[in-house]
Amino acid sequence: MATHTVTNQAPPREGVDEFALDLPLVEGVRRHGASWAEPELTATGQLVGSAAFQHDAELANVHEPELVAFDRWGRRLDEVEYHPAYHRVIGAAVAAGAHTAAWADPRPGAQVARAAQFLLLAQIEPGHACPVSMTHAVVPALQQFGSAALRDEWMPRLLSRDYAPDLSPGKTSALFGMAMTEKQGGSDVRANRTSAAPAGDGSWILTGHKWFCSAPMSDGFLVLAQAPAGLSCFLVPRVLPDGSRNPFLIQRLKDKLGNRANASSEVEFDGTVGWLVGEEGRGVRTIIEMVNQTRLDCMLGTAAGMRQATAEAIWHAQHRSAFGALLADQPAMTQVLADLAVEAEAAIASSLRVAAAYESDAPAQDEPFRRLATAVLKYWICKRGPGHAYEALECLGGNGYTEAFPLARRYREQPVMAVWEGSGNVIALDVLRAIAREPETADALLAEVRLAAGADARLDAHVAGTEKLLRAAQRDPASAEAQAGARRLTEALAVALQGSLLLRHAPHEVADAFAASRLGDVRGFLYGTAPARAATTIVARHAGAHGE
Repeated sequence: MATHTVTNQAPPREGVDEFALDLPLVEGVRRHGASWAEPELTATGQLVGSAAFQHDAELANVHEPELVAFDRWGRRLDEVEYHPAYHRVIGAAVAAGAHTAAWADPRPGAQVARAAQFLLLAQIEPGHACPVSMTHAVVPALQQFGSAALRDEWMPRLLSRDYAPDLSPGKTSALFGMAMTEKQGGSDVRANRTSAAPAGDGSWILTGHKWFCSAPMSDGFLVLAQAPAGLSCFLVPRVLPDGSRNPFLIQRLKDKLGNRANASSEVEFDGTVGWLVGEEGRGVRTIIEMVNQTRLDCMLGTAAGMRQATAEAIWHAQHRSAFGALLADQPAMTQVLADLAVEAEAAIASSLRVAAAYESDAPAQDEPFRRLATAVLKYWICKRGPGHAYEALECLGGNGYTEAFPLARRYREQPVMAVWEGSGNVIALDVLRAIAREPETADALLAEVRLAAGADARLDAHVAGTEKLLRAAQRDPASAEAQAGARRLTEALAVALQGSLLLRHAPHEVADAFAASRLGDVRGFLYGTAPARAATTIVARHAGAHGE
């Protein structure tokens, strides 16, 4: 039996309060006026840090959703069957208000509080976050563009904290999805061929095929289709007002790299009923409000993954010895852990700042700021996610590469946030369009960055160079030179914004490490190559050590 004695392995990281241990998150919640939400966030932090919730997260990914296209007699069902663990996870998220609490009670700090809830839950199980995010995002689109009848029918259900997984008539709650892209166009939604014809009673009849439809068991969807006046947006329910099923033919579930707990599908509309949202022919304008909100959640979801990866890497290194010392105490490892921590803190701080710009009482200058900052940070944070996850995984060695530990799942998960809601080039070109068509967005972002002017010469120099790139792109955004440099400009803007936020709000050790590794002259291609002078202090902070 002595051959099976287990030594020098980290204990399970469970039974912890994930909110209290995440000091950058706690500080951000307080900084943006959401301290009133701390009791609920503490409850969520303790829930997601429990062994039971972590086990449910694992089960929801191991036992993937399955398509049930027909019943035993051959009647179409077009349902997706999930493991009970998935329903427990998403039910907890809805009960915590991670979907629509900010709209249900739009008090000061509501958007930040909701963002923190979303971040905590997505940190442990990211798949369920897709329908939670889309449900959050559909509310402002309906509020702004939906008819009074649609708002009256759907808003009470969307704001409910009840969760019911079935598609039975008379449900008092609802989750939402989105179906935009088609196989011939992808991000070029104006190439869509799905058609919509007026039915004569105020509804429309849709016919076509959607290449990606996430969370097909949702109660309703915003769908783009070609109407006589052009591409338009429609609300398509799974269950019609008379209680019958709307034709919603699920062709198959996508076999994805990650995001395994969440079903993504191809669907066909064949006599499918929908209701127009917004003006006919203005579908992109209508649905972009939903897209902007989900882009913010892509940032938050990636930041959640960075937090999980950093916390797991530090935990392992604090309990694992090699070559005569704990890994966390060995300078080479300490530098890597500190660099991972700085990246996570920058992502959390900047994501919460953008969430604050969506508050109902946000100052007027936050509107152009959020228009550009959402795109800039969606590009940068989501692009940084996969490399961050890999480096954290490597800190666990062979354990990290196995599915028994959560970082293998996280590594497969992180790329999806960069792909969803506009991949890299789409977002970078959107940045060019924003600064050219709405120059006030560039001015607002630069004004935010300059709140840290004079605090660090490295940031000042970076901002000066970034503004030169920006002004050149504004002069001729359609040129080949501007478009070829769109990624460089977007990256420079993102790093400037994150650097400014950390210099103003993070401990000096964190801000200095960020400036040295992201703004200074001594940079490396991988994590841990630009030494942080206070690496041990940074690691202690991200382990949850107060006052270190």
